[in-house]
Amino acid sequence: MMMQVVSHQCLLFLEKFFPEVYGKTQDPNLNSNYCKYDNQNLQLFTSSLYLAGLIATFFASWTTRRLGRKPTMLIAGFFFIVGVVLNAAAQDLAMLIIGRILLGCGVGFANQAVPLFLSEIAPTRIRGGLNILFQLNVTVGILFANLVNYGTAKIKGGWGWRLSLGLAGIPAVLLTGGALLVLETPNSLIERGSLDEGKSVLRKIRGTDNIEPEFLELVEASRMAKEVKHPFRNLLKMRNWPQLFITIALQIFQQFTGINAIMFLCTVDKVGRRMLLLEAGVQMFFSQVVIAIILGIKVTDDSNDLHRGFGILVVVMVCTFVSAFAWSWGPLGWLIPSETFPMETRSAGQSVTVCVNLIFTFVMAQAFLSMLCTLKFGIFLFFSGWVFIMSIFVVFLLPETKNIPIEEMTDRVWKKHWFWKRFMDDDEEMPAI
Repeated sequence: MMMQVVSHQCLLFLEKFFPEVYGKTQDPNLNSNYCKYDNQNLQLFTSSLYLAGLIATFFASWTTRRLGRKPTMLIAGFFFIVGVVLNAAAQDLAMLIIGRILLGCGVGFANQAVPLFLSEIAPTRIRGGLNILFQLNVTVGILFANLVNYGTAKIKGGWGWRLSLGLAGIPAVLLTGGALLVLETPNSLIERGSLDEGKSVLRKIRGTDNIEPEFLELVEASRMAKEVKHPFRNLLKMRNWPQLFITIALQIFQQFTGINAIMFLCTVDKVGRRMLLLEAGVQMFFSQVVIAIILGIKVTDDSNDLHRGFGILVVVMVCTFVSAFAWSWGPLGWLIPSETFPMETRSAGQSVTVCVNLIFTFVMAQAFLSMLCTLKFGIFLFFSGWVFIMSIFVVFLLPETKNIPIEEMTDRVWKKHWFWKRFMDDDEEMPAI
C-alpha cells in the first residue's frame, strides 16, 4: 500500500514536469526493472543542483575568506529559502529547475563554510565528532524528508508534492537563524585583522583564559596567510600537493562508494580516521558483492523472483553498507580536507574539496540511471571494485590526523609521512619519487 501511494504521487509529478518519462511508466510494452526511468532530462534535473553548487563554490571561497564563515552561511540560507519557494510554487519545468539551481547555490556556499566553521570552532579533541554531527544532522534531514514524502503522498488532489518541497523551507530557516546566532570563528576574525575580537571569541569558546599559545599560533598562521596573495595559485606549490591530492581523491572516492546516506557519531576521535575508513571498506565491499549476486540470480530485466527471504537479506546488506558509509566515507570525506590545509590556503582548499565533490556528484547523478540500465545488477560490482581501490589508497597514502591541532598539521603529519614528506621541503624542485 505504501509503495502504491508513493508511486501515485511520483507519477503525478512526472506527468506534470516529465511527460516523456511518465509515458514510459505507462507503456505496457516496456516492462523493465532497470530502464524505466532512464531519461537524460530527468537526470539533468537531478544533477543541475550539483552543477550550480560547483559554480557557486568559487564565489563562496571569496566570501569565506573576505567576509567570514558566518556571512557565507547566511548567504547559503538565503539561497535555500528562495529555492524552496520557487520549487514549491513551480508551474513549469523552467521554474522548477531555477529553484533547484538556487538550492545548488545554497549547497555550494554551505559546503564551503560549514565544515571550515566546525573545524575551526571545535577543540582538537572533539573536532572529528563535531564534523560527523554535521553529517548526522544531514541524515536526520534525509529521514524526515522520507517521512514527509510518505505523509504528503496520501494527500488527495495532486498537490502533495508541493507541500513536500515546501517543507524543505523549515531547515532552510533554521540554518539562516542559526547562522545569525553563532559567533564568527577566531581564525577568520584574526585572518581579517580583528585580533582583539578574535582573542575574545577564542577565550569564550574554549571556556578558559589560558588561550595565549593557541592565539599566538593563529596570529602567526594569519601572518603567513596574508603573505599569500593568490591562494589558488599557491595551492599548486609542491608543499601543498599532498593535501591537494588527498582532498581530490577523497571526494572522488566518496562518490564512487555508490551512496549518500546516514552516519554515526561515536569513535572518530578515538579510533582514528584510517581505521574507520579501512573497516568500512571491508563492510561495503562485502555488502555490494552479496547484493550483486542475489540480484543477478533472482532479478532479471523483465521479471522479479526475489522471494521474501532474499528480499530481507538484501535489506540487511543495504543497512550494512549504509552503516559503514555512515561512520567513514560520508563524514570523513569532508572532515579530513577541512583539517589538513594551512590557513593561507584553507579557503581555496575547501573550494577544491566542494568543487571536486560536486563535479563527481554531478557525473554520478547524470549517469546513474543510464548505468543502471546498462549494467543492471553489475552496477554493484562496479562500485565494489572502487571500494577495493579506495581501501588500498587509505592503506598507503592517507595519514592519520586525529587529535592533531590544525595549525600543526604540516609539521606533525605531512613532514613525517613516508611518502608525502618529500614534498614538504621549502624549495619547489620536483622530488624524486
